[in-house]
Amino acid sequence: MSTRGAVDTKTYDVLIAGAGPVGLLLACELGLAGGLSVAVLERDPDYANYQSPWKQQPLGVRGINTLSAESFHRRGLLEQVIGPEEWAKRPMDVKSTGRTGHFAGMMFDAAKVNRSAPCWKYKLPGPSLCPSPSSLGRIQEALYQRAKELDVEIIGGVDVTALAQDEEHGTVEVHTKSGHSYRSKWVVGCDGARSNIRKAAGIDMVGTEPEIFGWTVLCNLDDPNKRLKFGFTRTSTGVYGMMLPGHIFLMEPTNGEVYDRTKELTKEEFEVIVRRVTGIDNVSVKDIQIASTFTDRAKQAVTYKSGRVLLAGDSAHFHSPLGGQGLNAGIGDAMNLGWKLAAVVKGSVPLSLLDTYQKERYPVGEWITEWTRAQVATMKPDLQSRAVANLMKDLIGTSDGATHMTDRFWGLSQRYDLNLGDDEQQHHDLVGRSVPDFEFTSGSDRLGERMYSGHGQMLYLGQDDRSELVNLAQRWSSSVEYVSEPVKDNLGFRALLIRPDGVVAWVTEDGSEPDVNSAEAALHRWFGPGAEVGTK
Repeated sequence: MSTRGAVDTKTYDVLIAGAGPVGLLLACELGLAGGLSVAVLERDPDYANYQSPWKQQPLGVRGINTLSAESFHRRGLLEQVIGPEEWAKRPMDVKSTGRTGHFAGMMFDAAKVNRSAPCWKYKLPGPSLCPSPSSLGRIQEALYQRAKELDVEIIGGVDVTALAQDEEHGTVEVHTKSGHSYRSKWVVGCDGARSNIRKAAGIDMVGTEPEIFGWTVLCNLDDPNKRLKFGFTRTSTGVYGMMLPGHIFLMEPTNGEVYDRTKELTKEEFEVIVRRVTGIDNVSVKDIQIASTFTDRAKQAVTYKSGRVLLAGDSAHFHSPLGGQGLNAGIGDAMNLGWKLAAVVKGSVPLSLLDTYQKERYPVGEWITEWTRAQVATMKPDLQSRAVANLMKDLIGTSDGATHMTDRFWGLSQRYDLNLGDDEQQHHDLVGRSVPDFEFTSGSDRLGERMYSGHGQMLYLGQDDRSELVNLAQRWSSSVEYVSEPVKDNLGFRALLIRPDGVVAWVTEDGSEPDVNSAEAALHRWFGPGAEVGTK
């Protein structure tokens, strides 16, 4: 932890509030760009305690979907994030996963997933194809170590209370509870659903208020008749789930009441809740080790950018924990924003590039809040909700249903609208999607392993040498790497331009000649004007 005086005269390039996975990943992306002064301000002075029960199994367990796995793979972090045991047994294709996810506790059967469906068109078997379990502690520790390697400053025990934007000087001053102030060119709020940065910037949230209330508890229960079931169980009053012995979660409708989430949950009070939700009147609670509460409140910021303040992760969108999509959404936010903000700070691209952050990520936040609302709609105990749940169960049990739900849960078909006009090579169906993890013929490495630098990639998969593409890429050599090498399965492509976040920005199909003018336009759009011909 850093100890500071009352006044900090340093002006950072970027200040990030929140040292959770989203804030740390964003810090890593900025640090990877090089030459930027980046600091993370974290409210918790004990932020580096990654063995906290909130960050380890079972309360800290999180699922990493395909898009997140690809992001970590492209930065050389996937093995650290999922751990050596999961890494050793990770599935390389969907058929070996058993279950591919769930919707409101209704599992998707991998055997019913159609691997020939359109959502798999640009996916290759490999280490980042399938989701993996992890924990908050493991993810944060891996990102913390990487951030320190990249000279990111992390300051604990800092509670942000206010901020002031100075338009004339292009800075933001952040004020803290201790009276200390920090100054930066940009501030990013990654400080959670109750974000102080968002509130201080005056950014409103829109969405829906709670209809259900939930508890997640580690405890010792006495169930003399062994009536409690493992898995998800719907009852006449709500839903409960037991994933491991002693770990139970319960949900019930709020019925318009407001539960005080600040008060400590007593053993006696929880026993009443368990009996009410499960419908088992002789279950008793011996003790409570740790407990947390949640609701299905689902809201999204009206904007992700206000002046020089940006939002990412739960600061920008929050919802119920059902389906575990919050972390994955935040990882996507950080990957999308990091390279863009770094380029803007360095002056290599215009400020308008940051507008694409909201344009691309806002629809993702909207979808996730809708996804969680839909799950809640099937989990309430009324007859209408039960009817919807039964219909969903039937649909999920079909091949088309299991395939569609797996697609949404894994993020396979996510595509950004890059608004590219009439340029066919920038309007291909792959443009705006995550690039396939091509495997090169020259060895055992894959494209993801070539992206550790955080640079863009101009990838040529043909057998011949395209000097015009080489010369073109040279103009952007400070931010784009040129790779000319055949791959084992090119999926019908000859050349691709890939953004630092792994999103395809331009393609040429096999059998077609690369349009150099089109490639130049794509490079200019995403990486700035580049160097003039004949200069370095």
